[in-house]
Amino acid sequence: MLAILIKLESRGPVFYYSYRVGAGYRVFKFWKFRSMRSDADQMLDSVKNLNQYQSSSGSSGIRRRWRRRACAKPAWRPARPASSRLVDQRGRIICEQQYRFQRKAAEAPAFMKIVNDPRVTRLGRFLRNTSIDELPQLYNVLRGDMSLVGNRPLPLYEAEKLLTDEYSKRFIAPAGITGLWQVSRRGKGGDMSEEERKALDIEYARTYSMRKDLQIIFKTIPALFQKENV
Repeated sequence: MLAILIKLESRGPVFYYSYRVGAGYRVFKFWKFRSMRSDADQMLDSVKNLNQYQSSSGSSGIRRRWRRRACAKPAWRPARPASSRLVDQRGRIICEQQYRFQRKAAEAPAFMKIVNDPRVTRLGRFLRNTSIDELPQLYNVLRGDMSLVGNRPLPLYEAEKLLTDEYSKRFIAPAGITGLWQVSRRGKGGDMSEEERKALDIEYARTYSMRKDLQIIFKTIPALFQKENV
C-alpha cells in the first residue's frame, strides 16, 4: 500500500538509499522509504541555509559575546612579539579568545537537519513524522550493517567532519535505527544543539549495554510520533 501511494504522489523509486558510515567507519547502503522528491540530493546545496544546525545562525550571538568581553591582559603576562600576534581578516589585532570564537562561528555544522524541508512530499511528511520511512532499515539490521539500537549512521559528508579524536569515539558503538539522542528529545519538541547531539552519541558509545539498549527501545515507542517536520 505504501509503495502504491509513494508512486502515485511523485515520480521515482519506492525505496531510497544513501551511503552511510556506521561502526568502525564501515560504509554501507542505508535504506528508507522515499519521502522526498526524486531529485532531492541534487537540491541539497540550495537548502543548506535552512539547516537547523547552521553555525551562522548562532554566529551573531557569538560575535556579541566576545565583543562584550574585553580580552584579559594580566600585568604579569609579557606582551606578544609582533610576529606572533593574532590578526583577523580585517587586519585588526585580536586576542586568542576572540580568535577561537571567530573560528567557532565560521565552522560548518557537522549535521544536517531541516525543519519543513521543501523537498519532502506530502506523504513523506506523514512517513517521517510517524517514522514509517525507517522500516526498510530492518533489512540493514538483518544484513548486519546496523543494530536496532545504536548511534545514527551518518552520511559521508557528515562523518568526514567527525574524524577528530574527540568525536571519533561515537563510531565505537554500533549503528542503530534508534538511539540515545533520538529518545532524549524527539517527540517532545524543542531544539537540540549540535554539541548536545555529539555528547549524547559519545555517552552512548562509552556506556552502551543490553540493559541500556532495552531502556532505549521502550522509550522509542512514544518518541516515534514527533512534533517537528524533519
